[in-house]
Amino acid sequence: MEFADLAFAGAARQADLLRAGELSSRELVEGYLARIEKLDPTLNAFRLVYSERALAEAEQADARLRAGDERPLLGVPVAVKDNVDVAGDVSCFGTRPPRAPASADSEVVRRLRGAGAVLLGRTHMPELAIWPFTESASWGITRNPWRADRTCGGSSGGSAAAVAAGLAPVALGSDGGGSIRIPAACCGLFGLKPSRGRVSLAPLPDHWHGLSVLGPLARSVADSALFLDAVAAVSPDGPFVDAARGEPGRLRVAFSSKPPITARVADSVVRALHGTADLLRSLGHEVVEHEPDYGEIRTLFGPRWVRGIYDDSRELVAGTGQLERRTRQMAALGRITSPAVVERARRGEAALVARLAPTFDRFDVLLTPALAGPPVEAGRWEGLGALRTFLGVAAWTPGTAAWNITGQPAAAVPAGFTDDGLPLSVQLVGRPNDENTLLSLSAQIERERPWDERRPDL
Repeated sequence: MEFADLAFAGAARQADLLRAGELSSRELVEGYLARIEKLDPTLNAFRLVYSERALAEAEQADARLRAGDERPLLGVPVAVKDNVDVAGDVSCFGTRPPRAPASADSEVVRRLRGAGAVLLGRTHMPELAIWPFTESASWGITRNPWRADRTCGGSSGGSAAAVAAGLAPVALGSDGGGSIRIPAACCGLFGLKPSRGRVSLAPLPDHWHGLSVLGPLARSVADSALFLDAVAAVSPDGPFVDAARGEPGRLRVAFSSKPPITARVADSVVRALHGTADLLRSLGHEVVEHEPDYGEIRTLFGPRWVRGIYDDSRELVAGTGQLERRTRQMAALGRITSPAVVERARRGEAALVARLAPTFDRFDVLLTPALAGPPVEAGRWEGLGALRTFLGVAAWTPGTAAWNITGQPAAAVPAGFTDDGLPLSVQLVGRPNDENTLLSLSAQIERERPWDERRPDL
């Protein structure tokens, strides 16, 4: 097998080859390091690559594999977003302010190591994970592997670009308003935002006042499920890998092209949505056009978001003096957002859940656009202030934040390409704590409409 084929084979297939002795972890890591060295100067996906450390971990993994160790990710390389702690390393959060190296791994990194994964490096993000594009004054622009003049999305854009370009088989992202699903949609990946609390945020007790979760970006549903089983709390419905392998049964699916926040949805996105609805009907599912009752979500999301940005500017980077102008503007808005306003927004979450209850009482899954349009130009909002940037990105990403408010699982699922070769995506939203149905249905779509057969021309 050519290494390019192996690089895109995915974490689950690589794990099988490693356990069968047909591949060594060192060979795998060396191949990825060579690809990173060749391709990343253009893409700018990685903030830091653990070259020597990853090779040492790979040799340890090979020894354990020879001894019969069968941990699920043993010897498989992974990349992690630059907002989780790795012992001995500085977490930059898309910034350059000086911080002390972490004294211990975050819980999610500890679990990845416990599952046998080899850490390849840290991936880029915008400052404080604020924006749905991965660009910063500190670290530059991270580019989309499908088209270098387009954004890879954000804030987990480095993780998405790395996986889409075959620089890592799977990567960790975070999602506080769409930051896993948006870059997955931009880069032609499967991106799963798990339910709130499914993956530990420790040492943080909470983030962005309940909006943020951690989860995988992967080329396939199987890879995502394998990763999630390694890092998540145990599901009472059984392993996620079993859900990804199983059939979903006949489901009731609602679909809507109308996002929670008023925005124009591009014709190409609407066609991808209807094409997915038609595919689901052909698979025997009941698919009905239905408009959920979202109400006004901006007052439920905005205060938690901006106050969370302010919290991060104080707690994670110890002040705003070295941050970008629009980051400082967002933090200033958060500073004047009182804890009482934030608490009122959190209490309003229950009302939103109640308004949406009739939808999820009647339907198993909701199908919507992942984005209002294809990936936008890289640098579109460069140099703009916070307000103009916010208005621009809100019009492009109107459909993701609602599910951070409710805490429900949601996934970006590849849905073809535009005529000029840009990825398209749809969003599947599940009932609370029902990742299993999303994984099973997404895997069924993947089997019928395989998306990993097409690779970016690098």
